[in-house]
Amino acid sequence: MRQKTKSPIKTVKIDVLLFDGFSNHCLANTLEPFRAANTITGRAVYEWRLLSLEGGLVRSSSGMLVETENATAMKASCDYLMVTVSYGHLALCSTQILSTLRELCANAKCLVGLDTGSWLLAAAGQLNDRPATIHGHLFESFSETFTQVDARQERFVIDGNRITCGGAMASFDLVLTLIGEHCGEMIRLDVAALFLHQTNQLFEESDTKPVRSKLVSRALVLMDENIETPVPIPTIARHLGCSLKSLQRRFARSLNATPGQVYRHRRLLAVRSLVESTNLSIAEIATRCGYENASSMTRAFKTQFGKTPMDMRTD
Repeated sequence: MRQKTKSPIKTVKIDVLLFDGFSNHCLANTLEPFRAANTITGRAVYEWRLLSLEGGLVRSSSGMLVETENATAMKASCDYLMVTVSYGHLALCSTQILSTLRELCANAKCLVGLDTGSWLLAAAGQLNDRPATIHGHLFESFSETFTQVDARQERFVIDGNRITCGGAMASFDLVLTLIGEHCGEMIRLDVAALFLHQTNQLFEESDTKPVRSKLVSRALVLMDENIETPVPIPTIARHLGCSLKSLQRRFARSLNATPGQVYRHRRLLAVRSLVESTNLSIAEIATRCGYENASSMTRAFKTQFGKTPMDMRTD
């Protein structure tokens, strides 16, 4: 089963604009989920560049140095311009910096303020008459300073082509939401599973999505615990104390797929992990992931990822 997605037809291009004192925690929480989405889908859904106003090395709040390209020399447009600031945001609100920022914003389809990046976007007049948020400890001063902005105390705010977010952990939640919109809910779930320890965490209420089914969460646990010997879907439903139709409805609502499709998808992810991280034979991997033979697994794998397990190993 090839994962159905909302596309992107083309690669999503992201420019991350860094300033000295940025939070590397925020940067990692922003980029690593995009990197994981590329790995899981097997294609370059996302591309990104690290930029600064002058290029060269930029120092994070913890002292980590990051090499950047000169943003003012980049003429190409991007889908998202992510302005990433932490400490020292007030010192950045000079006439020259804000003027340069406005020029950069004009080349982006969507503007994103991360951590205190919302402050710079507001100071540059990019959030006027828009709902927006910022890091919690700055919310009161933000709302008092920028009265033309509809300041909201939320983890992140998506308002068309303006997105604002407060803090590193909120950045992770925001990026998961964007991945869900671009690639579909199953890919979002797969990316989240790489970083979160408990399946229930994948189904908590967020600012922009309804509460997801705990029944689906429990079903996913059973699927992941029974990769080598797949359990029939009706058996999973009985184990969970619900009808098969009820389980199917919950999966359709939460993941826009049937339980069987999700189960096969997760088994193929297990195949991919073993192909990439072990020297096990293809036949042994097929056995460990619940396939009767290597041929049937290879056909399903190629349908899902566009190449065979052996092709993936030789890339």
